[in-house]
Amino acid sequence: MQITRIQSHVLRCDMPETLGYSQQFYSQRTCHLVEVSTSEGLTGWGECFGPGNVARANARIVEDVIAPMMVGERALDRDRLWHRAYNLLRDHGQKGMPIQALSGIDIALWDVAGQAAGLPLCDLIGGRHRDAVGVYGYGMMLRPDMDAAAMADQFADEAAAIAGAGFAAVKMKVGLGVRDDVRLATAVADAVDVPFMVDANHAYDVNDALEVGRALDDLGAYWFEEPVAPEDRDGYATLRRSLRTRIAGGEAEFTRWGWRDLIASGGLSIAQPEVCALGGVSEYLRVLALCHAHHLPVVNHVWGGAVAVACNLHLSASMPPLPGGLHPRQPWLEFDTTENRFRDDLLEAPLDIQGQVARTGTAAVPDGPGLGVAPDREFIAAHLWE
Repeated sequence: MQITRIQSHVLRCDMPETLGYSQQFYSQRTCHLVEVSTSEGLTGWGECFGPGNVARANARIVEDVIAPMMVGERALDRDRLWHRAYNLLRDHGQKGMPIQALSGIDIALWDVAGQAAGLPLCDLIGGRHRDAVGVYGYGMMLRPDMDAAAMADQFADEAAAIAGAGFAAVKMKVGLGVRDDVRLATAVADAVDVPFMVDANHAYDVNDALEVGRALDDLGAYWFEEPVAPEDRDGYATLRRSLRTRIAGGEAEFTRWGWRDLIASGGLSIAQPEVCALGGVSEYLRVLALCHAHHLPVVNHVWGGAVAVACNLHLSASMPPLPGGLHPRQPWLEFDTTENRFRDDLLEAPLDIQGQVARTGTAAVPDGPGLGVAPDREFIAAHLWE
């Protein structure tokens, strides 16, 4: 079975409101899908991390740089093709957009392999430790038209609604500055009885992160995510030594080599690999093994559309508990509770994560072969970013 075509589909739509995090506000949502066609008629789907014009740049890397290396090759030679592409890209990008582009192709090739074997992805990579995955809901995004007091009230209401909808935990954004961010976190902590997490998107230097982190210690936050720039390995280590709150991060790290060095720096309590960015399923499995070899818990970073969510459901289902035992801590699926039609409306058979969480508190793993999902081509055509 040969690869006959590798095609990008970059989708774009307006959002119902402008939202933001510590680095920017945005009013449009994008999604970069990768479609791999084969000589036997099987079609695999993948997704690349990266919003806006980054998605368009990644699409060019997929089609103009990596696809010529793979078209005509055996579709089941995933590992060989991954290393061939990486070796040819090494001089031009060991991290960032080239690896994001490779990630989407690799996910699609795993989808093809699962279909060829008649097995769901989680069974193909070793079997499932669970049939359904707990889900935490993130929301509480920054708004450009609110002051800190109004936003604190908004965050409290959102957090209570997310917890009330059955999600196992809630996650909020910060980025207004130390005092206002502590005010936001206090509002969320007072509003819910479930664990809450704080995502700074590397808004702080170490001193400000320590000040916010000490407040989070007092509030009982479960983790403090990306408190400082991902390059600041020493800063991460300082925060982990100084705070009781768990330090989470890793969504901006790539490949086993980057993760080897990140883990060795000792700055993480919780690892957050992003399969659509770090190199796809092939590389994710190597990173997961590295994390678990260092007794580092993993809660996958999940951003994007329905293909990314489906892939992460399989990966979370097949993740061994760490540590084992009668009642081990289980992985969570990250779920963006703001409107996202590229997740909720993309598929022929929607995943309906919110509905599943409301009914059972968990999300089931798709049971079809490969990723077990099929995008709606009419929906894709209607949302293409030309």
